[in-house]
Amino acid sequence: MRAHDTRNDHGGHCMKLSRRSLLATTTAAVAASAAPAAAASGPGAAQGGGRGLRTGFERLAADGYALLDGRRVGVVTNPTGITRDVRHIVDVMHADGRVDLSAVFGPEHGFRGTAQAGGSEGRYDDPATGLPVYDTYLKSGQALADVFTASGVDTVVFDIQDVGARFYTYIWTLFDCMEAAALAGKRFVVLDRPNPVTGRAALGPVLHKEFATFVGRQPISQAHGMTVAELALLFNAEFLTEPVPLETVRMSGWKRSDFYDASGLPWVPPSPNMPTPETALVYPGTCLFEGTNLSEGRGTTRPFELLGAEGIDGRWAAEANGLGLAGVRFREAYFAPTFSKFQGRTIGGVQLHVHDREAFDPVRTGIGLLITARRSWSGFAWRPDNWIDKLTGSTRVRTMIDAGADTDEVVAGWRDELAGFRRMRREYLLYR
Repeated sequence: MRAHDTRNDHGGHCMKLSRRSLLATTTAAVAASAAPAAAASGPGAAQGGGRGLRTGFERLAADGYALLDGRRVGVVTNPTGITRDVRHIVDVMHADGRVDLSAVFGPEHGFRGTAQAGGSEGRYDDPATGLPVYDTYLKSGQALADVFTASGVDTVVFDIQDVGARFYTYIWTLFDCMEAAALAGKRFVVLDRPNPVTGRAALGPVLHKEFATFVGRQPISQAHGMTVAELALLFNAEFLTEPVPLETVRMSGWKRSDFYDASGLPWVPPSPNMPTPETALVYPGTCLFEGTNLSEGRGTTRPFELLGAEGIDGRWAAEANGLGLAGVRFREAYFAPTFSKFQGRTIGGVQLHVHDREAFDPVRTGIGLLITARRSWSGFAWRPDNWIDKLTGSTRVRTMIDAGADTDEVVAGWRDELAGFRRMRREYLLYR
């Protein structure tokens, strides 16, 4: 997933709903899937691990797809939309006569995941199922509503694994699809999956609306600490001009403190440069290096864990370790990316080693790394288009670092706006 699109959000003044009225729209979905975990059978039934965790799809399937009965269904998904036994939900539902699955909608990287960052698979018929696959990437508003209309579906289902960062674009695919479904008069169903880096807290700066792009449509924090179903509820009540008829199927057995390995679920890379849950852990901070002339580790086996550039030596790791950042240490590292920045050239930098993920703060760490990279390497520069402002959501981080602010000062700069987002977020949390 690459932070590269610069389209502005076009939403106007947003209708506000109370949490009570909004959650009423999910009652049928939650009630329909409320059978005890022990009763699960069929696709994706819990088979140990994760304290009996079941995803939204697993609960939907366990209930015989009652929520989709009599509906002509299209699914927004990618390779992460799998069952516990690693079958894709599209293949499972297509083979089940209880579901009228009529279309698939692919996001960035595509439905089957064949495209690299900044790409998609286009319009085609899926060879495995014969279903028409429509491309949603770089489409929003009426253009995307027209895709939903052309597909002939009346219900759009969303099932994609998120990684918990504002600039990971699948959550904005969710937002755009909800907006388009409202315009097209479609019903919208979100099947929930875990936030792999926990749902404990929202962290980092909140987007300022004038910096809205596809890597941040709306004012949420850099690490949002929510699941996709929770985000859908928040989007519908706080940010959509016209709320969509929304239902969510929540998970059972997930706690906000859970990292992904507690789920017992297999990990499928949501995008080519998100190979492991450990990548997702550091990503909300180290993706900021996309806004600099340093490599963020694309083209290595450890993207977002390896950072560097030509001319950097061990001084950066020493400076970064000197910050005493909680839960992480930095190792002097040398690597040669196979694509992206510095392709085929050996460069120096650091590798992050998270030794206490409970204490680790990815956003604070990312800021500390930017500051120490700038201090220890004379070649440091922001990307000429100031992409860092799109990633952080305002000019503040860049201008404070350029003015010589330290990590504590930069982090303090977003304290008030983050507190406001945390208050808003609290209304839409579904899990303890």
